[in-house]
Amino acid sequence: MAETASVVETVAEEEPTAAPSPPAPTAAPASPAPSVAAEKPVRPKAEARLYGSLTLGQWIRRVVLLAVGAVAAAAILVLAARGVTTLPGVPAFLERYPGEYHLPATAEPGFPWWAQWTHFLNLFLMVLIIRSGYQVRTQQKPPAFWTPKRGGKKISINLWLHQSLDILWLANGLIFVVLLFASGHWMRIVPTSWEVFPNALSALLQYMTLDWPVENGWVNYNSLQQLMYFIVVFIAAPLAAITGVRMSEFWPKNAKTLSKIYPVEVARAVHFPTMLFFVLFILIHVFLVFSTGALRNLNHMFGGTDVVNWVGFWLFAAAIAVTVAGWYAARPILLAPIAKLFGQVSSR
Repeated sequence: MAETASVVETVAEEEPTAAPSPPAPTAAPASPAPSVAAEKPVRPKAEARLYGSLTLGQWIRRVVLLAVGAVAAAAILVLAARGVTTLPGVPAFLERYPGEYHLPATAEPGFPWWAQWTHFLNLFLMVLIIRSGYQVRTQQKPPAFWTPKRGGKKISINLWLHQSLDILWLANGLIFVVLLFASGHWMRIVPTSWEVFPNALSALLQYMTLDWPVENGWVNYNSLQQLMYFIVVFIAAPLAAITGVRMSEFWPKNAKTLSKIYPVEVARAVHFPTMLFFVLFILIHVFLVFSTGALRNLNHMFGGTDVVNWVGFWLFAAAIAVTVAGWYAARPILLAPIAKLFGQVSSR
C-alpha cells in the first residue's frame, strides 16, 4: 500500500499541469465621439480696425486718460494761481495792470466785412490743412499719386492737397495783412505800448484763477489776446510757410549751398510742432469764445455787430457745416478730377 501511494505521488508529480487558459480578450477602448465644436471650422478672429496707429477702443481710453489728467492739472493750476494772488504785492500789481491798455485814439472799433470773410476762410483752410498734414505724416500707402504737367517728382494726392491748401491759406493771409494795415486795424493786434507785457501777465493770472478779465473785444482785446494774435499772424504763420516751402516741390533742387544752410531736417523738426501750436491755439480760442459770452463773441466775427442775438451763432453754425462738408469731401474720388486740372493722377 505504501508503494502504491508512492507511485501515485510520483505519477502526480510527473503529470504536466494543465495549461493556463488564455486571458479573455479585452474590448478595445471606444473612440470618443467627435464633439460638435470640433466639427465646426475655427474662424480666425477679425483684426480690429486701426485709426492711425490705434484701435477705436485704444483711442477712447487714451482720450479719457488725457481728459482726466487735464482736469487734474487744471485744478492744480487754479489752486496755485489763487495762492499767488495772495502774495504781497500781487493785488497791487493786478490793480495797476488790469489786463489791457488803451489803444491809440485813431483805432477804430468793430470788425469789417473783410475781417469776417478772411476769418472764415482761415478757419476752413486751417482745419483741412491740419487734416491733410496729419494724413501725409501717417500715410503708409497713398491712395493715389499726382505728377505736375510740366514734369517733376510724383507725390501723393494727400501731399498735393496739403500744398494746394497751403497756397490758398497764404493768399488769404496776405490779403488779410494788407487790408489790416491799409485800414488801420493793425493796432488791434500789434502792440503799441510796452505795457502790453505786464498787462498780458495780469490777464494770464486772471484766467488761471478763473476770475477772468472783462472781455470787450469789439473795442479792444486784452493784452494776452493781442500778443497771441500777433504771434499767430506774424510769427507762427510765416514759420509754417517757410518750413513748408523747404519740404515742398517748390524748393529749388539745384540750390546746394542754400539747402546746406537750411537743411530739410530742420524744416521738418519745426513744421510739425508749429502745426501742434495751431491746434492748441484753436482749441483754447474756441473754448474762450464760448465761455466768455458766446452770442456776443460770435456776432463780432460772423455777424459784424456788437449786439447780442442769434445771428452770429447761426452764421457760425453754417461755417462749421461748410467746414465739415469740406472735411468729408477731401477724398481721392473727389480730389482726383480737380487734381487732373493741374497734373496727372495715377494709382501708382
